[in-house]
Order: sequence, then structure tokens, then C-alpha cells
Amino acid sequence: MIVYDKTLLDNVYIDEEAKRLKNSGFISNEQYKFIGNQLPRLKSQNNIFIRIGFFILGCMLYSSICGFISLFGLAIMENAYLFFIYLFAAIGFGAKEYMSQNMKYFGFGLDDAFILGAILALQIAVGLSFEQNYNPNYLLVIIVTAIVSSIAYLRYLNLSLALLACFSITGSLAYITFEYLIIGKLILPFVMLVFSGIGYFFSKKKLQNLTVPYYSSGLKLAKGFCLILFYLAGNYYVVRELNFSLSGEYYYNGVSPEIPFAIFFWAFTISVPALYLFYSLRNKDRMMLWIGFLALCFAIFTIRMYHHVLPPEVALTIGGLVLFAFTYFSIKKTKFNETGITFKEDRFANPNAFANLQVLVATSQFGIKPEAKVEESPMKFGGGGFSGGGSGGGF
Repeated sequence: MIVYDKTLLDNVYIDEEAKRLKNSGFISNEQYKFIGNQLPRLKSQNNIFIRIGFFILGCMLYSSICGFISLFGLAIMENAYLFFIYLFAAIGFGAKEYMSQNMKYFGFGLDDAFILGAILALQIAVGLSFEQNYNPNYLLVIIVTAIVSSIAYLRYLNLSLALLACFSITGSLAYITFEYLIIGKLILPFVMLVFSGIGYFFSKKKLQNLTVPYYSSGLKLAKGFCLILFYLAGNYYVVRELNFSLSGEYYYNGVSPEIPFAIFFWAFTISVPALYLFYSLRNKDRMMLWIGFLALCFAIFTIRMYHHVLPPEVALTIGGLVLFAFTYFSIKKTKFNETGITFKEDRFANPNAFANLQVLVATSQFGIKPEAKVEESPMKFGGGGFSGGGSGGGF
């Protein structure tokens, strides 16, 4: 299924692991260069800004090809615009296949532009082919996107395709539930809760049973996506406002109406962030820990949205004090732990980053500059007394 040569693909992951070891101080820069010189690998672009630049260049190249074909093709076949849109999609998929097989591009930027452009062209073509009363068949477009992006990820291992597959699969399920079930609007949050829970445990199980690292990044992305979707599907603010917006009604006195099962959604909003934080610390899951903190912030926002217990400045001050106290005592408690939850630095998380940050802050705050060494004068003066101007007694 994977289009790339397995040996070259394995070398890409070996090089990434060697780079992590170098950044963490386990191997020297010379050892890393020696390993890199011994490994032929695919052409990847790890610098995100250069990759974005190549992506923009790829978009321009792809649009130029499509425009050139349209300029001459539509002059011959005026009413065949739909055929040309399918042709543009085929060109994008063909170019991506050629770049992956022959040019050995793997996440280089140019190939990303062609595969995403091909999927966009296919979406437009499918929408125009199956429109009803000048309205595109959105469900069919989303389903086709889900199928194509999933197959494309399994073949090309592009994380943007995995993210697109997650959104399109979720969107197709939500659309079917809302449009084709009588009580779809009522059960939509619960359908999303069940779907995200199944997706989380499925991706977690697959990650534990992986023997090769090819799909590990995509499964981690799907796992994080399901965690976020699970919380948003049961968050009181999201459910209430989304339910109101889908109903097509107007605000009454500027406030959306109450929703059924409000007590359940309030309990869910408050309890799930705490569960995320607890299980992330227990299982040492860094992704769940960050998502848990974000969910906690969103839970506070939800409470403040509907219950103004304190003025904003007082609430922010008290929240800051509580957060400072919790952080201080947590650091004191875990500062010297060698195992489990510890505050000791992670060698795989750039050990020099904190020291560099300290130097940067000190420099910006106090204007500290490196001491400049005064150059010695190239003219060498001789002897002489205190009034001899540096001249000696000889000629």
C-alpha cells in the first residue's frame, strides 16, 4: 500500500531518531553526521518555513498547469468544463504519485500541494456532478473526501491527509445523524461522544500493537483529535450554542434557550478536564495532559459565559493565585523525584532551551551585550622616558 521504498523510508525514521539523540546530548554532532552520511533516504523537508514555501510554489505550479490546459482545452470543448475538473484531479494525483516514486519526495512541500489540490478538484467535480436543484450533494462530497483522504494517507503517510480524513469522517457521521434521523438533533452529542470514544480506544490499541513506525504519527493525531472531539461533544457551551444555531431560531433577549439534559452536560464540562489530567499523569501521557489543560481553560470559560459569580478582574486575580500556588507546591513536591511524575528536565525536550531562554530574557531586560575585545594597535612603540614620546635613544 505504501508507495515509498521501505528501506529509504526506514532510513528517514532512523535519521529522525538520531537527530533526537543528538539534540538530547546522547550522541555528538560528528556521530550524527556520520550516521546521516551512511543512510540514503527520501527527500524530506524538516524546516516548516521552507516546506511552506515549497507548498506555495507547488500551488502556483499546479494552478499554472490547470490554467494552461483550460486556456486551450475550453477553446476546443466549450461545454466540457466538468471533464476538465476531473482531469485536473487526475493530474494532481498523477503528479503526487510520480514525485513519490521517481523523485523520492516525502513531505517536501511540492508533493503536498499537488495531493491537496487534487482532492479539492475532486470535491468540486463530485459536487457539480451530483447537484440537485443547483445545490451540491454535500453528504456525497464529504464521504468521497473521507474515502480518498484515508486511502491517500495510507499510501503517502501525509499528516495533513490524516487530519482531513478525521474531519471528513466526523463530518459525514454528523451530517447523516442530523439530516436523516428524526431525533438526530437531540442525539447528535451522544453520537459524537460514542464515536470519539471508539476512535480513541481504537487508535490507542493500534499504537500499542505497532511493529513499524509508519503510521504512528497518524494514529497519534487521530488519538488527540478524538480526545478533543470527545470533550467538545459534551461541553455545555458547544452543545447549547450549536443546538440553537442548527435550529434556525432567533435569540430571545440575547440568550439562547436552555437545552435538555443540562445537568448531564454541566457535569461533563466540569469533570472531564479533571479526568484528563488525572489519567494523563497516571499513564504519563503528555498529549492528554496538554489537552486536559486546554479543556480546563475552556470549562472555566463556559462557566463564566453563563454564571457571572465574580467580576472579571477579581476572578482572574483569584485564578492566578490558585494557579501559582498549585504550580509552586507541585514543583516542590516533584522536584527531586527520580521516577514517576518529576520536575527534572526531559533530555528529549531540548535541554538547553531553558538556559537559552534565561540568557534571552536577561539580555532583553537589562541590555547586556557581550564584552568586546579592544584590538591592539598595529603600531609598536619603542622605549623612551616619560617625556620621550615613545622614541628610543638609538637611530
